[in-house]
Amino acid sequence: MELTGAQGTEEHHFLLAEGEVEGRLTGAFRGSNHPRRRTDETYAMSLQGYIETKDGATLRTDYRGYGRSQARSDELYQRESIAPETTKFRRQVVEFARHLTDSATYSWLNDAVCTITGEVRSPVGVLRTEVRQGDVKLVFSVSEMIWEPPPE
Repeated sequence: MELTGAQGTEEHHFLLAEGEVEGRLTGAFRGSNHPRRRTDETYAMSLQGYIETKDGATLRTDYRGYGRSQARSDELYQRESIAPETTKFRRQVVEFARHLTDSATYSWLNDAVCTITGEVRSPVGVLRTEVRQGDVKLVFSVSEMIWEPPPE
């Protein structure tokens, strides 16, 4: 859905996501993302869902942040000297994450704030208007933010 006005065009989306979680948590991820694409082509992401761990726990997820515009992503990839051939159909993602579970094993996540860095990876050589949702990959790295005392 698009809204057009004096400041440009804004888009509202609803997307389904599913995939695998690997690392300290292992299991399946399912969720829905309902981002708003601002007039500067930045996506204000809002992804909620759950992780079903291999050991049977369920964790509710709430991920919020930004899917950077192609232009901003390209600028930052260039700053890091990452080859444009690698990143041509990728956009950067920066988010924060909250989780909630009744599992004793993962209860440490109930008051943790996590950071997410990642990419939206579109298929190579397909026009943006022809890309299907199932062909786009979201690749995230999630890290727990560790509290440190502020200076006195």
